[in-house]
Amino acid sequence: MFRMLSGRPPANPLPSGATDTHIHLFDSSKYSSQPGGPPPPADALIEHYEQVQSWLGLERVVLTQGNAYQFDNRCILEGLAHFGEKARAIVALRSDVTDQQIDEMTALGVRGARIMDILQGAVGMDDMLAVNARVQPFGWSMIVQFDGRRILEFLPMLEQIKGDYVIDHAGKFLEPVSPNSPEFKALLGLMDRGNCYVKIAGCYETSKTGHPDYGDVAALSRALIEHAPERVIWASNFPHNMSSSAETYPDDVHLLDLSMDWAGSDENIHKIWVANPAQLYGF
Repeated sequence: MFRMLSGRPPANPLPSGATDTHIHLFDSSKYSSQPGGPPPPADALIEHYEQVQSWLGLERVVLTQGNAYQFDNRCILEGLAHFGEKARAIVALRSDVTDQQIDEMTALGVRGARIMDILQGAVGMDDMLAVNARVQPFGWSMIVQFDGRRILEFLPMLEQIKGDYVIDHAGKFLEPVSPNSPEFKALLGLMDRGNCYVKIAGCYETSKTGHPDYGDVAALSRALIEHAPERVIWASNFPHNMSSSAETYPDDVHLLDLSMDWAGSDENIHKIWVANPAQLYGF
């Protein structure tokens, strides 16, 4: 196991009810990768995440469908059954999903649909509004990930989304932009519309300045929190799918400490880790 699952405690403990809003599970003994998706990473099992959850002091979790499994959501539904009321799930589904299927998944604890326009995601931006139209009447939100440098191109579509949605990974600018750029200002404008959250996660995936401070992405994350702390959520992004060795694997407690520092105050920490995800996912 190259992943670090435990270590020193966080510099400051998380508040009660702290929520991790984006993790993946992979189990090659039960589930196979699906056509159209990328190869799965090394197994990331329920028991592995439970160690990380305990280490970081997290209580609630949102399980997110991994690209490797495309529309086969069984692995995260298994995780949802295991974690029970302290978990929700985000699935990948086609726009021809039936009401009965959505009802059944809602009863299990599914609360969202994933739109992933990069890295061989199952559902891209072209299908976003059709999926939104299917799931929004059931109270589901969506999480949306694309190269943030294209946000001005996608803005008219994003402004048509009904109900709540989340833009992943601080906008996922594959080349980090300035907080004063038109692209980042467009992201802030979406937050101001009242139904868009932004997830702080995965800074190591796009940062060009890199460890230990990830200063370029940190500047964007701080700006998001300063602008609208009531519209920001946080995630560990376990198991860090783009890392395949101990040398490249990020330190989860270091990432958590950084994120809590970006929050700037105990009030913002409570919003980002507890109140906002509880509002969004019905905890």
